[in-house]
Amino acid sequence: MLRFFIIFMIIQSVLFALEMLHPIRVLFVIPFTEMIAHVSSWIVQLFDPDVISQGIILQDKTSGFAVSIESGCNGVEAALVLIAAILAYPAPWKHKLIGLIAGLLAIQLLNLVRIISLFYLGQWNQQAFEWAHLYVWQGLIMLDALIVFLIWLRTIPVQPDSGDSSAFETA
Repeated sequence: MLRFFIIFMIIQSVLFALEMLHPIRVLFVIPFTEMIAHVSSWIVQLFDPDVISQGIILQDKTSGFAVSIESGCNGVEAALVLIAAILAYPAPWKHKLIGLIAGLLAIQLLNLVRIISLFYLGQWNQQAFEWAHLYVWQGLIMLDALIVFLIWLRTIPVQPDSGDSSAFETA
């Protein structure tokens, strides 16, 4: 367990340090965040054609209300925590890859629900928006990463113990 925790902390530190580098932000984080805004806009347009996205902004053309999807709101941090946890855990690479794909998809699907719900909540009540944004959804996204990791742990095949357990068997 200590080995997992140390490796997890090292991987997580490296990933968060990389995320903060300007070239990584420009090449990956900002385009990813713009894609999230675009997908959010596309989903909302199925019900409300007056919503547009421009860069990292999701805006209602009628009311003018807009939300900016910033770092911390794009699901990247929760994804990095999940990536670090899965990579640090001693499991076959095939299962790690499956866990990463399914987990990152789960985090981003919930993050789309988060963005869209906050977009409408902000138009309805700014105080409720702030409370949900800062307290409810931040925790839920990280909880999602934890739950995905725990579910993934349950799918890993049990590996036989390498120690000699024959001394404990009874005849």
